[in-house]
Amino acid sequence: MLDKDIARVIYTPEQIQDRVKEIARRINEDFAGEQVVVIAVLRGSVIFFSDIFRNLTLDCEADFISVGSYGKGATSGELKLKKDISADIKGKNVIIVEDILDTGKTLKFICDLLSQREPKALRVCVLLDKKCEKQSEVKADYVGFEVEDTFVVGYGLDYADRYRNLPYIGELKTDIWRK
Repeated sequence: MLDKDIARVIYTPEQIQDRVKEIARRINEDFAGEQVVVIAVLRGSVIFFSDIFRNLTLDCEADFISVGSYGKGATSGELKLKKDISADIKGKNVIIVEDILDTGKTLKFICDLLSQREPKALRVCVLLDKKCEKQSEVKADYVGFEVEDTFVVGYGLDYADRYRNLPYIGELKTDIWRK
């Protein structure tokens, strides 16, 4: 039913799972023998986070954070913390897992917030790095895929809270999101 709104499939479920395993392998190597706190940025990263987390062989802890914009319509651009992590991350290795890096504003906000808590290491893992002008100098340490500056949905990414459950990443038809 939702497939009719998709202009094209960009990454298949098989491509995504292959990349997830590769990223998890790199994280396992980078933090071999160490403990890691893996933090999902709610809600878009939950599926990606779950798949990454299941493929980690490290001693790791899961936590969650949520950030949103002030005001209705999110036009102000001011971010606020909606749900904070529970873990004390001082002196610990931390990996933030996010669905997409586009402007970088949200990830910069989260990185700045968590850096103040003095983690041993703070790394960023994103499913998608969108080829667009970034408003912040945030760089991801682990990237699933680069994607053109188009509206993508599926595998956790949404439009108006729909399409998250698609097993692939697809380009949403323009007439859907320009309504």
